[in-house]
Formats: sequence, C-alpha cells, structure tokens
Amino acid sequence: MVDTATDARTGPEAPAGALTAEGFARVTDAILAAVGTVIDGKPDAVRSSLVCLLAEGHLLIEDVPGVGKTMLARALATSVDATVRRIQFTPDLLPGDVTGVSVFNPVDREFEFKPGAIFANIVIADEINRSSPKTQSALLEAMEERQVTVDGRTHFVPEPFLVVATQNPLEMEGTYALPEAQRDRFMMRISMGYPDARSEALMLRQRDTANPLDQLAPVVSADQVSGLIGWARAVHVAPAIEDYAVALAQATRTHSDLRLGASPRATLQLVRAAKVWAALDGRGFVIPDDITALLAAVFAHRLIPTRAAGGARGGSAADAIATILERIAANVRVPIASRQ
Repeated sequence: MVDTATDARTGPEAPAGALTAEGFARVTDAILAAVGTVIDGKPDAVRSSLVCLLAEGHLLIEDVPGVGKTMLARALATSVDATVRRIQFTPDLLPGDVTGVSVFNPVDREFEFKPGAIFANIVIADEINRSSPKTQSALLEAMEERQVTVDGRTHFVPEPFLVVATQNPLEMEGTYALPEAQRDRFMMRISMGYPDARSEALMLRQRDTANPLDQLAPVVSADQVSGLIGWARAVHVAPAIEDYAVALAQATRTHSDLRLGASPRATLQLVRAAKVWAALDGRGFVIPDDITALLAAVFAHRLIPTRAAGGARGGSAADAIATILERIAANVRVPIASRQ
C-alpha cells in the first residue's frame, strides 16, 4: 500500500476534500507504475483503464486474442486491492450466471438470492461478444444503475464498481455484435495492439520462469479508490468547456456521414473522463486538450457511419469514424481562456 501518513493534507487517506492535485497525481502515478510492470509498453491502455475506474465508467477492450487484454484487467484489479470476478462469456452462458438466481431453501421454506459473478468491485467480462445478446443484456442494469433486479428484488453491487470487457474482432468466428445499447454503456473503448519488438523480447525473458502478475502487490485499498473518485468528481469544468463537449457531440448528430451520433450519456462520460484525465496530470481543472485527447476513445464505439461513408475507398467503418472525428475536432471552435 502507498504510505500516506507523512502528509495528512495531501495523502489519499485524507478526506476527499483535503486531497490536493499533487497528492492525487502521486497516488495514481503509483497505480500506473504498478500496472505498467505487468503490461509492457502500453502506457496509454493502462492510463485509460485507470481513467474508467476513477470516472466510474466501464472499459471495453477490443483486439485479437493474446495481446494482454485480460492481463490488463487483472493487473488493475490487483493494484487496487479490490474484489475481482472473471466471467468467461460463451454461447451457453445464461443471464442468471451473471446476475445470480433465487434458490429455494427447503429448511427455511423460502427462496434466497445467490449472487452471481457481477457482485465484485471489478468484473472482467472476458470475450463478451462470444455470448448471445440475451446474456450480454444481463450486464445493462448493473453497468448503468449499479444494481441488479432478480425476481422483483433489487440488489446493489459493491462500490467502487468497474466492468472491464474484452471482445474479439467481429471478423472472428463465434462472435456476436454488441448491440448499440450495450456499447453505449461503456465509457471508453480501446485497443491494445501488438507490442513493439523490444517489449516483446523483454516479455520473453521476464516471463519464461515467472508471471509478473504474481509479484504485483496492492497499491491502494478499495476505500482509498473511493476517495480518489470523490476528489476527481470535484475537478472544475468551466462552462465554456462544457459547451465545447456539447458542441462536439452535437456535431456527430448532424454529420452527413453518420447515421448514429453520440448520445447524451456519451457527452456526460466524456466530461467525467476529462476530469480524471486532468487530475492524473496534477490539475484541478479541465482544459480543452483533455476533451480532445479522449474524444475518440469515448465517442468512436457509439457512432455508426452511413453505408457510403463506411465503405469509402475500401476502408473499414472504424477508419471512417476516426476520420470523421478528426474533422469534427478540427472544425468545432475550441474555447479560449479569457484574460482578466
């Protein structure tokens, strides 16, 4: 654990209101460094996962098998000393396996709830698009409302709560496309990508005899994470920055090459993620660069291009969306701070 007793004013064990920007950055730097010992050469992916945790969102990692998607989720969970459950999504997985079921107790002669795997601080939904849409939908209520309703009774998931889902590219066999409502529940979608030659060679040497995940120790507790979340919520967002985020979202809804733009939930999550992004840089306020840095990760998976735009010049829909977002970011007016 991070020792914070030396500075009661800035340490993460202090009340959320007493935590400073420098203290927040110091603790989160320790978390990033810890996860980075397991995930070689992918600092952007590690940072994005921490942003989702502290912004109270959820993370979707899309990539080919074997590039460290599940390892990233496990490393983050271990570094924050939180309860972790892993669900391997398969075609025969049932919704009750995720949420839990009511079982009749013959002794008490009544039904009692048996919690499913969703009841943990960090839930790893591995290969989520290999299960049917019916099973995928079992996550919807928990991801949005942080509760599960079974047989008319509501059960709350623990706090903090993060779903880290991995999915294989849709071109691979045995996959189901995530419906729009499911994708919209994820704050960010990222791709791990292949490691560079140096990182891959280092992985071969380091992991030949030991798994670095086994050597990873918790950096902060779940209670301390709640304090960090509370501090990040209070990061200042000027009205001009809020208007900038709304203008970007509005631009996706009116763009001629998009048939589905960003939802209001996307705008809200963009600002929440930008607050954490700013805090990770040691700032207590959001700047336009924080918004644009997160634009693709937060918006891209929610957008659907028109048929003409998606197949333009033989490119993929993902390439078309990336190009559209770049144009939108270039055309929407960036707010400039006024001088007093």
